[in-house]
Amino acid sequence: QVQLVESGGGLVQAGGSLRLSCAASGRTVSSYTMGWFRQAPGKEREFVAAISWSEDNTYYEDSVKGRFTISRDNAKNTVYLQMNSLKPEDTAIYYCAAAGRAYSRRATDYFAWGQGTQVTVSS
Repeated sequence: QVQLVESGGGLVQAGGSLRLSCAASGRTVSSYTMGWFRQAPGKEREFVAAISWSEDNTYYEDSVKGRFTISRDNAKNTVYLQMNSLKPEDTAIYYCAAAGRAYSRRATDYFAWGQGTQVTVSS
């Protein structure tokens, strides 16, 4: 069983940066695709980014391309989301999740989730 714990959220001004971390325990996640999702108030949870188990491939939602970078350190069992040039519309709770080996943008394909970390971007 995999437990995921996110950290690094907070309040930042538009144009600023934050780095989210997702620490896994209970089982190594090195063989899983790892993803980040977010959910804003009144909206459905949406895909943000994912990274393949081999680290060879990364995937991004269009609105974050060029601003966010997903990475992983399998030795530390940790996944990161570097967020630059933040905008007020990036405000949401950000969740880390683990899927099987196959990449997916669908939340239903992820079997383990963290509790989320709040990101608030002020204008």
